[in-house]
Amino acid sequence: MKRLHLFLIKSFLWPFIATFFIAVFILLMQFLWKYIDDLVGKGLEINQIAELLFYASARFVPIALPIAMLLSSVMVFGKLGEQYELVALKSAGISFYRLLTPLIIFVLISSYGSFLFSNYVMPIANLKNGSMIYDIQKKKPALNIKEGVFYNDLEGFSIKVAQKEQDGTILKDIIIYDHTSENGNDKVLIARSGKMQITPDEKFLELTLYNGHSYVDIPEIKRKKNNPFRTTHFKKDLIRFDLESFNTIRNSENLYKGHYAMLNNKQLTNAIDSLQLIYMEKEVSFQDDISDKYRNQLIIDGKLKSIIYSNNKKQQYDIAISKVRTLGSIARANKNNLEYKSIIIAKHKIEWHRKISLAVACLLLFLIGAPLGSIIRKGGFGLPVLVSTLFFILYHVLNMIGEKAAKDLSIQAYEGMWLSNIFFLPIAVLLIYKAKNDSELFTLIKINPFLITLKK
Repeated sequence: MKRLHLFLIKSFLWPFIATFFIAVFILLMQFLWKYIDDLVGKGLEINQIAELLFYASARFVPIALPIAMLLSSVMVFGKLGEQYELVALKSAGISFYRLLTPLIIFVLISSYGSFLFSNYVMPIANLKNGSMIYDIQKKKPALNIKEGVFYNDLEGFSIKVAQKEQDGTILKDIIIYDHTSENGNDKVLIARSGKMQITPDEKFLELTLYNGHSYVDIPEIKRKKNNPFRTTHFKKDLIRFDLESFNTIRNSENLYKGHYAMLNNKQLTNAIDSLQLIYMEKEVSFQDDISDKYRNQLIIDGKLKSIIYSNNKKQQYDIAISKVRTLGSIARANKNNLEYKSIIIAKHKIEWHRKISLAVACLLLFLIGAPLGSIIRKGGFGLPVLVSTLFFILYHVLNMIGEKAAKDLSIQAYEGMWLSNIFFLPIAVLLIYKAKNDSELFTLIKINPFLITLKK
């Protein structure tokens, strides 16, 4: 039996590793497709791109593990069934449950590892990845001044050149608007030609202008004379632009440290308790405010009391309508505030359950894939991949529906995050039962008479 168990584990291990990395790669391509517009043209270095892809790949590990479990189990048991090895093992008196035992132990260890990864590594990966994406989105594109188009990515300046030589350094007919004083276009520089180069440390852009003049708007002169400009002619002038925003990526991790995706389950539990306490305090405060300030105000306020007992009905109606409108406005504002807090609490609970549900999904999808493979009796990357993909798409769609419903407060967080697992559990039981009894997935015995009748 030890040799058999080792054979099953070895047969399962290599397809599992291969499908796992394929799943991570596909999810990573989806990530790149989503953020490609933010990454292109930012002048990122190779190590920055590699770091971003590394943290993004780490985020997909808990999702890729269930996919790999499903695919590899269908492939392995499909191959065993196709080569009649399962039939030989069962004829030798080895039950289907006995065959699953070593792999279930391996899957349980992998599931626990998935939870540990989600709980301790994923928050760090999410923090690093989220902060890097934010910094890259805020980072300005690489310096690229084009002919006939105003270039506005240099902070405080707008530059336009009529012609640019092939070497990219010699410019002709240059116009520069200087907005650094924040008073509009109060300074304009015009030059016939110029030379552009970046300093060796790549911190500054030096633009040397030749044969030009500058116009400076002087507010004091503008009040006294018709000519509001001071004109200066020059044969050579040097302007230096700071390129810090082009070459650096700031560290924005502090912006994301409190986000629910950056917390482990213990931190999420503490955050949920704190948020629920704040919610309850806000709810009690709102009820007291409505009860004390608005329900009894007409009786407590002496001025309003005299108006109520007066004969001026219109004044009484106006006061009552005003109070009702004020009450409705404050009630709506507090309702929206409480609903927002409820959504934040729900998102924390969703993240708490996600780590556990994805770990359990590894075991559940294996229990679906193994009997499914023994039933369809096809190995390789053909039919098993197709069937596995359909099952995982269904699982993922149900998971998305449950998560969205939980975020909309239509259902509880645990109901939404465990919806797909609960749906697939009876399917796993049914498939294991059919695989144990060597029955087909769909029997056509009862359908055949009906088909024959239709032909006649």
